[in-house]
Amino acid sequence: MKTNKLIVSLLAGVFMLAFSQCKENVAVSNTEPVQTGVISGMKIAYVEIDTLLSKYQFYLDVTEEMLRKEENSRLVLTEKAKEYQSDVENFQNKLRNNVFSSQERAQQEENRLLKKQQDLQELNDRLSNELSLENQNNSLKISEAIQSFLKEYNVDKGYSIILSKVGDNILLIDQAMDITNEVVVGLNDRYKNGK
Repeated sequence: MKTNKLIVSLLAGVFMLAFSQCKENVAVSNTEPVQTGVISGMKIAYVEIDTLLSKYQFYLDVTEEMLRKEENSRLVLTEKAKEYQSDVENFQNKLRNNVFSSQERAQQEENRLLKKQQDLQELNDRLSNELSLENQNNSLKISEAIQSFLKEYNVDKGYSIILSKVGDNILLIDQAMDITNEVVVGLNDRYKNGK
């Protein structure tokens, strides 16, 4: 589920890049009429984001690391929850068997358990926030890496617009405009050389 959030965040970032590049590269005056479907001299390409992410090693490494961290967090929380549950059961047994020397002692133990429950919830919140923040940072890094690469890549290619194709967001497009494989190879080479 967290991986899906990472993908959605990345896709949104890449889409925003394509949109902003489109706005920067295509200046249309409000006073001139726009002809629908006719853009003279523009060179357009697109990248299949799903394919790119499934083959981009940096994204795969980041996703694997995040899954590992999520699993570690889950294990820590599970262990703490088991410990808490054991303490609750122990407390309930002591109450049933009248083990506590006084009502005050029983209240102290109950307060300790309430504090432990609160600490467990705070730990859960903290770990979730840390993972969420790291996911956001990773999405930004991936998006920046793709944008940076596309800027360098486009120096030689000279595209006016490079679109991100996610699912069916583009209804019809010529497959000849698909530069996904070139971009994947370039990104992976750059990532491998940068390690």
